[in-house]
Amino acid sequence: MEKVRITKVYIYHYVRLVIRIAIFLVLLYQYIFHKVIDGMDIFQSPTFKNIAILVIFFMFIIEMLLRFFPSSLESPGCQKQFKRNYIKTGKTNIVIEDNNGVVLVALLWVGLNAIFGMLHTYDILGDGILILIASFYSIFDLICILFFCPFQSWILHNKCCATCRIYNWDYAMMFTPMFFIKRWYGWVLLGMAFILALRWELTFYHYPERFSEETNGYLGCANCKEKLCTHKKQLITLRKRIAAIKKKKMKDLEL
Repeated sequence: MEKVRITKVYIYHYVRLVIRIAIFLVLLYQYIFHKVIDGMDIFQSPTFKNIAILVIFFMFIIEMLLRFFPSSLESPGCQKQFKRNYIKTGKTNIVIEDNNGVVLVALLWVGLNAIFGMLHTYDILGDGILILIASFYSIFDLICILFFCPFQSWILHNKCCATCRIYNWDYAMMFTPMFFIKRWYGWVLLGMAFILALRWELTFYHYPERFSEETNGYLGCANCKEKLCTHKKQLITLRKRIAAIKKKKMKDLEL
C-alpha cells in the first residue's frame, strides 16, 4: 500500500476538520441544553450570543477572506483560479470534464435546502436546527475533501479535488441555511460566500484555460502539492479488503 505523504495542505485540512467538529458539538450542546432542558431557543443563551457567535463568525470570515488571495496552504482545487498558478501546457483544447454536472448539483442543493426553508417557514424547524445543519455542512465539506465526495463520485466524475469545477462553491453551499435565518451574521456569512463563488464563476468565464488540466499544468499530478488522492486510494483499498473478507466469511458460513 502506498505511504501517505503528509503535506502542509493535508495538515491544514485535518486541523480545520477537528475545529469544525468541535464547533458542531458546542452548538449541539447549546441547542440540547437550552432548547430541550430549559425550553429556550439557542439564541436566548447569553453565552452563545456573546462568545460562540462571534468566534464562529470571525473564524469563517477570515477563512473566506483568505480564499480571495493565493495561498500555499489551500488546495490546488481553489487555487487554480489565480494567474500565478497557471502553467501553460502548450495545448489549446480546454476540457472541463465535470462542467455538465454543475447545474444538476446546484438544483439538488437548492432543492434540498428549500425543503429545510419550507419547514422553517411553518415553524417545524427552528433557527437552532438550521444553524446545526449549516455546521454539519461545514464538516461534510471537509469529509468530501479528505475521505469521500458524493458529488465527485456520482455527478461530476472529476479526477480529484484539484480539477473540481465547483470547489469554491463550498462556503456558499455551507451557509445556504443561513438564508432563512433573520440574523445579520448569517446574511453576512452567506453574502461573502456568494461573492467568493461569484468571483470564481467570473474567473471561469473569462479564463477557462486555468480550470482545465489539458491547458493548465498546475492541475497535473506531477505538480500537485496536496497528495490527498493517496489517502483516498488507501481508504478505497481498505473498503475493498473489508468487503472481500466479509464475502469470504459468508461463503465459509454457507459451507
